[in-house]
Amino acid sequence: MATFRRATMAAALIVTPPTAVVWLLVGRPGLSAAAAGWCVLSVTLELAYIWLLSAAYRRGELSAVYPIARGSAPLLAVGAGLGLLNERLSGAQLIGVALLLLGILAVTLSQSSGRATVPALLTGVAIAAYTAVDRVGVRLSTPWLYGWLLVVLLAASLPVSMWIADRLTARGAVVDRPAAAGVPGLWHAIVIGIFMWGGYLLVLWALSLAPLSVVAPVRETAVVGVAVWGVWRLRETRGAALKLSGALATLVGVALLAL
Repeated sequence: MATFRRATMAAALIVTPPTAVVWLLVGRPGLSAAAAGWCVLSVTLELAYIWLLSAAYRRGELSAVYPIARGSAPLLAVGAGLGLLNERLSGAQLIGVALLLLGILAVTLSQSSGRATVPALLTGVAIAAYTAVDRVGVRLSTPWLYGWLLVVLLAASLPVSMWIADRLTARGAVVDRPAAAGVPGLWHAIVIGIFMWGGYLLVLWALSLAPLSVVAPVRETAVVGVAVWGVWRLRETRGAALKLSGALATLVGVALLAL
């Protein structure tokens, strides 16, 4: 959480000056009240996502948590489309759903315990929710202006949420409060912030151009790379074959869903 807070604040400071310049150059575009409201809702859901992801990482390994969280998000989006929007899936997309389920199951079984499974799945719920919200909000505004407001609001609200967590902890409430050890320095925070929020701004841009059912699955194609990194670099070798095969199945599943 401390790393995320510092990286988000660094990103907000970096992105604000060029945003102000572009805003002036293009005629000071406005942001409607509706778009701002969707942005606030997205920030609230992203705060939940960050805390859930932190809880999952404290309980499980990167190579297990990441595929479950990121693989379940497009699966939930597909479920919402079938149940709420009366969408239909092709044969290839149905195979993609099956592969997603098998991939998530394989990664779940690879864990020495299931303590990380519930928060990882709830992280996927939060991802699916804020992605759907952003899909609406970004089309009611200029994507880069919406993205700037989102980053700034999150940079402001993260310290507040951590302060509230500290107060609850001090009063004896059960809060999974991560330790602040190993907080990155300024330059590391800047690099993390650029990659993290640069990627997210690209997702917002994609959401302004393409349907949610395409963007949501395609953005999860990093699951194999992260699983390989966890097994190879972080030495998370327990159940490595299941993790890698599950991550690969998840990747193929999201690719088929995007067809």
